[in-house]
Amino acid sequence: MGGICNMNDWDEYFFEICCAVAKNSKCLSRKIGAIIVKDKAIISTGKNGPPRGVPHCDEATGFCECPRRMRGYKSGEGLHICPAGHAERNAIVSAARLGIGVDGTTMYMSCGIPCKDCLIEIINSGIKEIVVTGFIFYDSLSKWLLSQSDLKVRDYEGNYFNALDGGMNK
Repeated sequence: MGGICNMNDWDEYFFEICCAVAKNSKCLSRKIGAIIVKDKAIISTGKNGPPRGVPHCDEATGFCECPRRMRGYKSGEGLHICPAGHAERNAIVSAARLGIGVDGTTMYMSCGIPCKDCLIEIINSGIKEIVVTGFIFYDSLSKWLLSQSDLKVRDYEGNYFNALDGGMNK
């Protein structure tokens, strides 16, 4: 369970599904899964990876290592050469592609706080809450976006992130 000990049954169930979705990612750098839930029913899933029909990095380059890592980029850097979309975005887009609204839903993910681009899409899509593995920020603008929005952020142990003071509340 990746060190997450005090989950309720539904959170544990959805976390395990996020991890299963992540395993299907072909990304050579990170494997992230996200699911969107409404009334305890999964309405969409997403994993990080390239658009439909676009080859994965290993298929396109013939290498079994992330092209960004091969060039010395760290996680979150060198995205201009990465064809992958993030799991959070892909879950939202998948729901939209199928005509499923996500307003008022909860997104569960197998990572920390999403990047600013994913947070913008999460907020704009009407998702009301995200559940993350921890309050680790992908980039600095994410914290500001959370402080300006009504999006609730909770970890799998039931702690809520308080964007105004940077702390968490039980």
